[in-house]
Amino acid sequence: MSACDFDQLASGWVVSRERHVCLCPRLQILIPFLPHRHPERELPFLAFTRPPHLLPASSPRLSTLFSSTMAPRTRKRTRANSDSTVLNALQAMEETSPGVLQTNTAVTDAKQEKKAPESPTAKKLKLLDAYVTESPFPTFPHPTHAEAHIVHDLLAKAHGAVARPSLPPDASVNSAQTCGRSVNVIDALIGVILSQNTTGKNSSSAKRSLDSTFGRNKFAAMASAPVEDVVEAIRHGGLANKKGAMIHNLLHSIKQKHGDYSLQHLLSSSLSNDEVMKELISYNGVGPKSASCVLLFCLGRQSFAVDTHVFRLSKVLGWLPEKVKNDRVRGQAHLDLKIPDEIKYGLHVLLVRHGKSCKGCRSGGKADCILKDARKSFPQPVESESSS
Repeated sequence: MSACDFDQLASGWVVSRERHVCLCPRLQILIPFLPHRHPERELPFLAFTRPPHLLPASSPRLSTLFSSTMAPRTRKRTRANSDSTVLNALQAMEETSPGVLQTNTAVTDAKQEKKAPESPTAKKLKLLDAYVTESPFPTFPHPTHAEAHIVHDLLAKAHGAVARPSLPPDASVNSAQTCGRSVNVIDALIGVILSQNTTGKNSSSAKRSLDSTFGRNKFAAMASAPVEDVVEAIRHGGLANKKGAMIHNLLHSIKQKHGDYSLQHLLSSSLSNDEVMKELISYNGVGPKSASCVLLFCLGRQSFAVDTHVFRLSKVLGWLPEKVKNDRVRGQAHLDLKIPDEIKYGLHVLLVRHGKSCKGCRSGGKADCILKDARKSFPQPVESESSS
């Protein structure tokens, strides 16, 4: 069989139209195909240990295969008969020249093997590690400490000063209503989960129903109950199916990891903020914002949580570059490094209060807003980092 018996396809396949056999030098495979099918759509089932194009056309290995595999196109054969003929010919080749062929288990599996997708938890931890000491927007200068203090003071004048409570919350405080303020870390975490993507009224109502159904901080009873019972208890809080499963899985994960339904070890001052964040976001359903709320309101640490109100107002103030778009995770990573520790608690609370009450700073809002005026009074002009 000479070289003129083959056609070169654009993709690199070499095809014998008469013998219905194609060679792919790139993948080192030989594939039979039926006349009515396109050769590139056939799945490879055998492969050469040597590239086929390196074997001479007069090689008995190739000539035996080409002369015995398939008849010319004018001869009708069923696919089963064609495949059987090919396999018989290849088996004879293997018997006479051991090692020439290998099954696709060793080759195509290796060719087609894809890298396992990164888990959500691994992604969260990777992002956290990347931005512990450096902002995702390292050349973007805002907010400066001076700008942050100006905004804090303006909002405190408009909405009243905010001081971090010095005493632990009462045991009856609703953790969903207070962004995770609780003496119990798991209770705080559940409260924050319930407050995601819903109103404060709905989340606090769902938390009361959950406590009424299982008992306050009765995590063992909650974990041992069917997940449907947890979902039903928070049904009117919004996204009940998703949040019920998240809470149920959270409790089981904590018990499996620590042998008990407790995260009170996170209260220890020997742990850094980074270590606490890593522990919290390692659980499915807990992102940087939820973990930051637990640090800020439950553990009494310095962390700047970025919810929808804080994120939106930070854009109004020019504190985030345009390239951040809707990425609140990177937005929080940037602001947490830029906002001074001493005003993180107060500024967060004040921005949330202002975001809920001010119509002028909402999208398309025409009314006056003190934050729009504040942006004009900053010591330095607000710049936008160019997109990369």
